Amino acid sequence: MARSRQQNEKMREERKEQILSGALQQFAAKGLFATKIKDIAETVGMAQGLIYHYYKSKDEIYVELIEKALDKMNSAVFSLKEMTDPPHEKIKMAVKQLIKTIEDSRDFTQTCRLIAHATNSAAIPEAAKNIIEKKRDIPYREIAKIMADGQKEGTIVEADPNELAVVFWTSINGLAIYKATRQGRTAMPNADILINMFLKEDSCGKKN
Repeated sequence: MARSRQQNEKMREERKEQILSGALQQFAAKGLFATKIKDIAETVGMAQGLIYHYYKSKDEIYVELIEKALDKMNSAVFSLKEMTDPPHEKIKMAVKQLIKTIEDSRDFTQTCRLIAHATNSAAIPEAAKNIIEKKRDIPYREIAKIMADGQKEGTIVEADPNELAVVFWTSINGLAIYKATRQGRTAMPNADILINMFLKEDSCGKKN
């Protein structure tokens, strides 16, 4: 029985996700220049010709990986900002969820590694550079807004909100890269260590 258009589209998207996942592992470990299409094909168990059926080049795969990663992070931080919870609860929730994601998701840690490398490399496609320039600072700005809101409520420590956002994200990215560059299960620090960098003591004398 012939597949429907919807089934074909679903299969196409599943194949593309397979390719992107395999490419992520290669790009994060070896960089764009050293990664070949055949490396990606071998990682996902596809013929090279099939890879080219979905992507014209490894550069196209690389650019899509960068954009999808930043879009996903930006969408998550926008959703966090729109939640009705108090700012300090948003920060606690974000830290705990991000550390759990670092512990559980190899794709997430490798994505952080990829973005860090791409941000500091001149030898990447111009389209990737433009995407990074346009989208990489959005999570910093949104977390800074949450920090500022918390300062107005008296629950976030007094400091420049933008600087607090830098500490927040560089800590998360650093932990993700630490995890990505080590073999086996690497324990993450207790989330409260990071949370307590940002929260003031509440009326009960506790930070969490």
